[in-house]
Amino acid sequence: MGLLDGKAAVVTGAGQGVGRGIALALAREGATVAVIGRTLAKCERTLAEIEAAGGRGIALACKVNHRDEVDTAVSEVVAVLGGIDILVNNAHTSRPVVAFEETTDKDMAIAMQGFHGAFYLMQACFEQLKARRGKVFNLGSSAGIRGDAGFTSYAAGKEAIRAISRVAAREWGVHGITVNVICPFSDSPGIEYMIENVPGFIDGLTSETMLKRLGSSELDVGRTVAFLASDGGSYITGQTINVDGGMVIVP
Repeated sequence: MGLLDGKAAVVTGAGQGVGRGIALALAREGATVAVIGRTLAKCERTLAEIEAAGGRGIALACKVNHRDEVDTAVSEVVAVLGGIDILVNNAHTSRPVVAFEETTDKDMAIAMQGFHGAFYLMQACFEQLKARRGKVFNLGSSAGIRGDAGFTSYAAGKEAIRAISRVAAREWGVHGITVNVICPFSDSPGIEYMIENVPGFIDGLTSETMLKRLGSSELDVGRTVAFLASDGGSYITGQTINVDGGMVIVP
């Protein structure tokens, strides 16, 4: 018996990194997972991993910043999986390590694609979440909470996601829907980019964690989401949960 047997989950940006890790963790606990991302081949690889471990799901290509594509994808998920219990908004992109004064309108527009994706998915899934007392997880970042240098557009996009998450938690609680933000520090293509292009940056961040290690997107972040998506997380909403080894400690 898994924590999420009989549940249907949507995970965006699930072809790699944190999204992949969350998708795998949810599937291991029994959820059927809709693996969604811009590149179908990447989503299919994640789905193949899920199926190899005995899980089930579907893979869909979708640009989450396009409302029409989101609506189509959600309709297909409902048709195939029968409904939606869990929504994980992870898809995001940005141009990293750019000085504040050099950040462009294009940088901001790219970073806000993730915000629009979360907004569109939450609206598109609302009726399903309402009917099934569902759970929403939006991915934030310590870069937004801490105001890390070089991450103007990324921090802005992630903090915008946290803002709408708090509003939705207040408005949707009456329907039994929980909405929480997860801020991870774990293995991902973004982390790999920083390791390769900004020597010492990730080592510095790791040294700031209390546990002195980089997290696992599946074992640390994914399993946290799986627990919160289970009955054990039913009384937790409107929170920002830092799954970062203690990098951010909030009083």
